[in-house]
Formats: sequence, C-alpha cells, structure tokens
Amino acid sequence: MPPKPVRTSPTHFVCIPLAGPQLTRAVAAFRTEVTNPASFGIPPTAVRPVGTMHLTLGVMSLKDEGIQLATEVLNGLKLSEFLASARAGASPTEERLSLTLKGLHAMQSPAKTSVLYAAPVDTERILYKFCEQIKTTFQEAGLMAKEDRPLLLHATVVNTIYVKDDRGRRIRDRLTIDARDMVDLYDDYVWLEDMPLEKVTLCRMGAKKIEGTDDEAYEVEAEIEL
Repeated sequence: MPPKPVRTSPTHFVCIPLAGPQLTRAVAAFRTEVTNPASFGIPPTAVRPVGTMHLTLGVMSLKDEGIQLATEVLNGLKLSEFLASARAGASPTEERLSLTLKGLHAMQSPAKTSVLYAAPVDTERILYKFCEQIKTTFQEAGLMAKEDRPLLLHATVVNTIYVKDDRGRRIRDRLTIDARDMVDLYDDYVWLEDMPLEKVTLCRMGAKKIEGTDDEAYEVEAEIEL
C-alpha cells in the first residue's frame, strides 16, 4: 500500500520550472523598477530569484521511501497521453506545449498583500488540464493530499516572507505592501512568451544559493522530459 499523506510540513513539490533567458531579462527589469525608492521601494529580497520560479503542481511530505515512490510515479507519468487528453476538443495547435506568462496578481487583497505572482495565459485551459492530471496521479498514489480548492497555476514573483531585518533575520510579522498601483502597471507585462514546456520536476523545499551568482535554485530529486 502507498504511504498515506501526513499532515506535516511539506518537504517536496512537483513543478514546471520556468527559469530561462526570457524570464531572466523580465525579472531583472522588474526588480530594477520596483525596488527603486523613487518608485515602489520594494525590498530587493522580496523579489524572488529567477532560478526559483516555477509553477507548483502540488506539495508533499516525504521521507526516504516516499521520495523513491514519488520518483517512480514521476518517471511513470504518461505526459503525451495527458497532453492529448487536455487538448481534446480544443483548437488545433502545434504538437508541443508552450507557456506564456503575463501580468501581475496579488495573492491576497492588492491593498495589503505579501505575495505577488504572474499567471500563465491559458485561454483554452489546456495547461490547467494537463497539470491537473499530473497532480491527480500523485494523489492517487497517496503522495499528495486531495484538496477542495482548485489548482492555482502561478509563478511567485514577490514574497515578503524572505525580507530580513538589519541582523539578517526574517521579520517576525510578515511585511505587507499596497500593490494596487504595481498590479495595474504590470497588468500586461509579459514575463516570458511561447516558452516550450520541456520537463516536470520533483524538487526539495528550500532554495539554495548558486555559487558565484546572485541566483538561487531548488534541489532537483528527479525530472521527466516531455
């Protein structure tokens, strides 16, 4: 029997990684603008490093045996079948799945939020249906808890939980920002366009610094290419 999901802190997540040249340029321009004290004055550490950006499909609490099972489930995903099913009834399109990320949204009220994210353009919900099938497979394997709320595909761009005080410690009370003007300004901002979706990964929580750069990334336990 597969291990039952346990209500502990998540250790791993399944995602679609987004880092690449397009996103690097877009985030750099965004960071320069919004961290400028004469503009929005957002703390630089609140803007997420490009290497950490992804679309989360689900989180899990795993130990050694669970990691092995999750890897097996990932490697057994029938991604071509999932994509064909997701495209059923949709307009004819190219064979591979591509991703466009646009706009800026607040996770809470824009007037008082701690998280801002970019959302994929998914008019025919092909990406959503594709990702839902991946998530469902992990749930049926007993690795992910089933949730009542629908999957929210998003790439976190700003998260104030990473803002630290002068001593380098995380602030006790999470910083909130009035992002109404920022959300309006970046409503049509294109973060990346027509990026081929190349792989789905199983990552360990807790981004780590990439030596010799200002970037960070999550440790990849396993990945499968489309």
